[in-house]
Amino acid sequence: MESNRRLWLKKIGIGAAGIGLANFSSFASPPVSENLNTRFDKEANLIFLRSNENPYGPSPLARKAFVDHANISNRYNWDVATQLIADLAKRNRVNDENILLGAGSTEILDLVAKLVSLDKGNYVIADPSYDYWTAILDNLGVTKNKVPLKADKKINLQAMLEAVNQDTKLVYICNPNNPTGTVCEREALVEFITKISQNTIVLIDEAYLDFTNQQSLSTIVKEHTNVIIAKTFSKMYGLAGARIGYAIANKTIIDNLANLQSNTNNSVSVVSKLAAIASLKDEKFVSNCYALNENVRQYTISELKKLQCEYISSHTNFIYFSIAKYNKDYFKQLDDNAIEGGRIYEEEGKWTRITVGTMDEMKKFIKAIQ
Repeated sequence: MESNRRLWLKKIGIGAAGIGLANFSSFASPPVSENLNTRFDKEANLIFLRSNENPYGPSPLARKAFVDHANISNRYNWDVATQLIADLAKRNRVNDENILLGAGSTEILDLVAKLVSLDKGNYVIADPSYDYWTAILDNLGVTKNKVPLKADKKINLQAMLEAVNQDTKLVYICNPNNPTGTVCEREALVEFITKISQNTIVLIDEAYLDFTNQQSLSTIVKEHTNVIIAKTFSKMYGLAGARIGYAIANKTIIDNLANLQSNTNNSVSVVSKLAAIASLKDEKFVSNCYALNENVRQYTISELKKLQCEYISSHTNFIYFSIAKYNKDYFKQLDDNAIEGGRIYEEEGKWTRITVGTMDEMKKFIKAIQ
């Protein structure tokens, strides 16, 4: 069986040499995605600064994987999932049995919500944080327990710990946090996790961790059997539309989550899986995106300061700032200049969020609100 798998992977070009891309060098800096104008013709001129997408698109290696392997989309190709899981396990220093694939980390979050909802109780989440996915918990009768952020907009781990009780089924921590861009120190998170009952699942969402220098918590799943790490290719790797993410957890939890999937590890298309495999090999692209994001983010923050906009130091590809002292109609300025930005997340202080796009996009953004 293993020899057949290797033969098939070799045939489609994703064997040990890696998708036949060894001689395909990535660009000096990533290409711009032309404003994603394939969404709708009428939106071709819009600047998308709303959803924290990577403005530089997928990596050159991922693009080549899409093109080269589109013709095998007529086959299910389960072995591609096997290869990707092996690559992810190696990268995260865990075993294959600790990985579960999903259609973006959204599916992983949905699966966790379904698992938690099997037993009614409550869940603890920072406020504000990424909470769109929690509608499933709410609809299935799990009570939301929101814990306010600290004054500096950082997650209050002590207050979250104090909010946990015997009926708490889940604690969710987005690190770095969306929409604030703040980060919890790794040591503090590990200490926090050790104080949580093993009967309570701790879900750590690391969607934006690639924009920091912090080490993933992936390896602690070996000793902490109640921890789930959610990760995605949607942000740094520029594969938001390809819909691919994964969970890292103890084998028992992975098995429980897999039992809630109708087709384990196969909700992601084969071409998306191949693009993910290729993306993991393109370290130069990731390095370029990281450097570009840092540079453009600092430029944007410096310009926001000139406009008297209070901001929160960001560890991500977006910026959280206040328009309470801004003397124009911010959202009208965006609309008039064909820019899609974030909403108001906190009425007190009028806090909003903007994605860090390319330098050209952010210069247009700043010009629009000046």
